[in-house]
Amino acid sequence: MKITAVEPIAIDSYLFVRIHTDKGIVGLGEAGAWGHREASEAALKKFAAYLVGQDPFQIELHQNVMYRWSYFRGAAIMAAISAIDIALWDIKGKSLGVPVYELLGGKVRNQVRVYVHVKGETIEEQVARCLEAKKQGFTAVGHLNPFLDENRDIPYFKPHARKMAEAVDSVRQYREALGNDVDLCIEIHRRLTPPEAITFGLAIEPFYPFFYEDPIPPDSIDAMAEVAQKIKIPVATGERLIYLSEFQMLMERRAAQYLRPCICVVGGITAGKKIAAMAESHNLDIVPHNPLSPVSTAACLQLAGAIPNLAIQEYPEDQNTPHFKEIFKCNFEQDNGFIIVPDAPGIGIELTPDARQKFPPKPRLVSARRHIDGSVVPQ
Repeated sequence: MKITAVEPIAIDSYLFVRIHTDKGIVGLGEAGAWGHREASEAALKKFAAYLVGQDPFQIELHQNVMYRWSYFRGAAIMAAISAIDIALWDIKGKSLGVPVYELLGGKVRNQVRVYVHVKGETIEEQVARCLEAKKQGFTAVGHLNPFLDENRDIPYFKPHARKMAEAVDSVRQYREALGNDVDLCIEIHRRLTPPEAITFGLAIEPFYPFFYEDPIPPDSIDAMAEVAQKIKIPVATGERLIYLSEFQMLMERRAAQYLRPCICVVGGITAGKKIAAMAESHNLDIVPHNPLSPVSTAACLQLAGAIPNLAIQEYPEDQNTPHFKEIFKCNFEQDNGFIIVPDAPGIGIELTPDARQKFPPKPRLVSARRHIDGSVVPQ
């Protein structure tokens, strides 16, 4: 079998790749550098010149060639490598008539516990959506930002004491509304400085958060380690990391208790399996990052089904909506906060024939929230 074409496909807010073969088998993957889709698309086109004519089964070889040939990388290029890797696993599974998890050693679980996204510009909205998630059977909620996902056009300012007190009270309201039957995955979106993160992490300890995600920007693993070592709740991080070596440093510095690789940017299913194995040797669990489309979800579920040290899987709340069903041919079977690991060959998902025509790409413009003093506020 030979690769005949590498086809980047921008649809709606997402970037996919379809890899075609001379046997008619087509693999599908997704690139996760959503802020720089255009750059990832260019990288896909460049890698196509190498891939056409190659054997799609040689996944590890192609991963190494694309990763090592020039040593110029970055998130946009790694996202392209990731999309290709996922598509090649999809081809291999389809060709052999098995789901990808069988090629990774087989299932260790039949279903994957997920946490569903809860968003809101006010605490009232967030609490209401938490309760709706509980009603739907979810046992964990996440993407749950006590500092709120407010309008980026509004300049930001709060004194430290008010900022901390209001956010801590938000976590209290989540816990009181949900009781102890739903876990809280607290997501900070890199909003805090290390001293703020330590103060806040200590203050929310009584509410038993499952984890405390990305309290500070990912630029310094040493700073993340300082936060993790000075608080008593688990830190989760890794969604912005793009190399195996960065995850190795996280582990060695004990900078997190949960690792959050995004397989659509860190190197695909190949890299995800390696990170999980490294984490297992450090007694750490994996929480795959998954804010993208159902293609990402499908690939994550294959990995999650095959690794022993999965903690929980991120799950966007809109994956089974009519909008997505017009773009993707798949159906995630949800049962009381778990998703059944799909057993279709490959990763178990396809694009609908007219998806590109019905949902043209949406550009993502550069924008940032400003502080009242004019500086940039991470949000």
